[in-house]
Amino acid sequence: MNPFAFHRPTSISDAIAALKGAEDGKLLAGGQSLLPVLKLDMAEPSDLITLSAIPDLDGIDASGDSLTLGACVTHARVAASDVVQGAIPALAALAGHIGDAQVRNRGTIGGSLAHADPASDYGAAVVALGATIITDRREIAAADFYTAFFETALEDDEIIKAVRFPKPEVAAYRKFPNPASRYPVVGVMVAKVGGEVRVGVTGAGETAYRQADLEKALAASLSADAVEGVDVSAEGLNDDPDASAAYRAHLIKVMTKRAVADLSA
Repeated sequence: MNPFAFHRPTSISDAIAALKGAEDGKLLAGGQSLLPVLKLDMAEPSDLITLSAIPDLDGIDASGDSLTLGACVTHARVAASDVVQGAIPALAALAGHIGDAQVRNRGTIGGSLAHADPASDYGAAVVALGATIITDRREIAAADFYTAFFETALEDDEIIKAVRFPKPEVAAYRKFPNPASRYPVVGVMVAKVGGEVRVGVTGAGETAYRQADLEKALAASLSADAVEGVDVSAEGLNDDPDASAAYRAHLIKVMTKRAVADLSA
């Protein structure tokens, strides 16, 4: 790991100024994605700007018809929060099964979204629930947020402030975890939001995405039986040592059926 300057701003404006003033600055939230990259010399930033001292990024609010999480809220807080459990229980359950205890206690929802790992648990949630990513300058719909493999619509000097989730009528998340990392080989969230059934998939493709064929079947009948007749194509799905594309297609159906079964449990 090469030397770097370290900044601890106490406001978003100061963080942006530090980022713009650096030759090659990187934002640091929980560090569970960035620090391993630094240790492997896959990135050599001139400056690290931590967001941990900015109080505006640490809130949880469920007023009205939405749940808003500050970007620096940790996975552990999402999982343990009575507010989250009351508003979107499936999101609390999802967060409680991310990685291990260390990752959950340090990793943040904003950092996870900005890193855009194609196997991020939160990916399935933001696309299935139709979340909005709120930055220092605009709001980005989940449908427009993920643009390519490990890439998002964020500008280089743009900071995620919060994520706003509509409160669903029902929602459930199931994943088939890698036994070592606990990342989802495939993860699926099924949600009914504003009368619309939505299916978010993570781990299977280059980005998290909605599975239109499953949504159509479940709109007609929100039951595990409705999934049986859907032919999930393996075309375009990830094919790697963890699982073949064909197996991931199979897992999408299995995880969807389990999530749907949870809706009525």
